[in-house]
Amino acid sequence: MKFVCSKCGKTADVTTRAPRCVCGGLWDLDFQPPKFDFSLVDTHQWNLFRYRQFMALEDESWRDVTLGEGMTPVVRLDDDVLLKMDYFMPTLSFKDRGAAALIAHCKAIGVGRVVQDSSGNAGNAVAAYCARAGISCEIFVPEGTSPKKIDMIRAHGAVCTVVPGSRDHCADVCRTKVESDGVYYANHVYNPFFYEGTKTYIYEVYEQLGRIPEHLVIPVGNGTLFLGAIYALEHLLSSGCIDHTPLIIALQSERCDPLLRAMETDSDVPAAVSPAPTLAEGIAIGQPMRGETILRLAKKHGVRFVHAPEDEILAARAALARKGIYCEHTTAANYAAYLQYCRQYGPTPDCLITMCGAGLKSDH
Repeated sequence: MKFVCSKCGKTADVTTRAPRCVCGGLWDLDFQPPKFDFSLVDTHQWNLFRYRQFMALEDESWRDVTLGEGMTPVVRLDDDVLLKMDYFMPTLSFKDRGAAALIAHCKAIGVGRVVQDSSGNAGNAVAAYCARAGISCEIFVPEGTSPKKIDMIRAHGAVCTVVPGSRDHCADVCRTKVESDGVYYANHVYNPFFYEGTKTYIYEVYEQLGRIPEHLVIPVGNGTLFLGAIYALEHLLSSGCIDHTPLIIALQSERCDPLLRAMETDSDVPAAVSPAPTLAEGIAIGQPMRGETILRLAKKHGVRFVHAPEDEILAARAALARKGIYCEHTTAANYAAYLQYCRQYGPTPDCLITMCGAGLKSDH
C-alpha cells in the first residue's frame, strides 16, 4: 500500500508526514480491496469497521479509535424518497466516517499532533477522534461557523482557531501552519484515508437494503462523500454485486457552484467563482482541491449536477422537521435540491438522500 501522486505519479510510503507531493499533487491511495462479499463483513462489530476487510488499514489501531460510528438507519420519507440518517453519529454528522478511518491511520503511524481546517463538521469529527486516540489537535474554522460547532470542537479538548474571511482563506491559513511547523495535516480533502471511511456509506446501504437505490442525492463541496461513494460503487460493480451504477444527483449551492458550472461547460477544471454567503455553509467551497478528480468521475458515471435554491433551504428544513427529521441547513439543502431536480427532470422515485448533519448544530 502506497501513496501515489495524482499529478506526477511519484509514490511515497503512507507513513510520510508530507501532506502532498513535492510537485503539488495530492496523494491518492494505491490500495486494491478484495471483492466485496458479505462473508468478509464482521457482523460482530457495530461500527463502520465491520467493513475493514475492504478498507486500507495498517493494523488494529481502529479498536482504540472507534466511537461506534456508522450503522445509521435508512428511513422512508415518502413513496419516492429514503433518508440515510447519517447525523446519527457520535459528533452528529457523516464526517465521523472519514475521521474514524483517518485518525486510525494517524494512530497506526504514530502521529502525535494534527491540524485541520473545516467549516465545522469535519473539524468536530477530527477533534473527537483525536481525543479518543490521545492525539493533540488544532482546528481552523472560518468566521461565521456555527458557535455550537465551535463549542463541540473545544469540548473535545482541541484548540479551535477562528479565521476571518472565507472558507478557502481559512484553508490557506491552516496550510501555512502545516508548512511552518511541520505538523501533520489531518485534512479530509488532502488525505485519502478519509475516503476509506466515507465509502462505507455505500457498503452500509447495500447491506441494509440488499441493493443500491436508483438515485443517490449527494452534496458536493470538497467532495468527501461523493468520492467515497463513487469508489465504493465502483468496488461493488467490479465485485459483481451490482450491474450498473445508480444516477448520482450531485448538488451545489447556487451561491457557490464551481463544479456545476464546470459541468455545464464540459470543463475539466472547476470554474472560478466568488462564493457568496449561503445557508449551505458545509458545501461553500469555492476552490475544491480535488475538483478535477470529481469532474472526471462525474463525467465517467453520468452524474447530474443541480442547484439547491437558496430561498428554498429553510422551507425544505421545515418540511423535513414536520416529518420528524431535524437537520442542519446544509442537509436541508439536499432535500431542496432534490425537489429542484424533480422540477427539472420530473418524478424521481427510488431515491436515497443523505441526512448529513443534525439540526441543533446550525441553529444560529
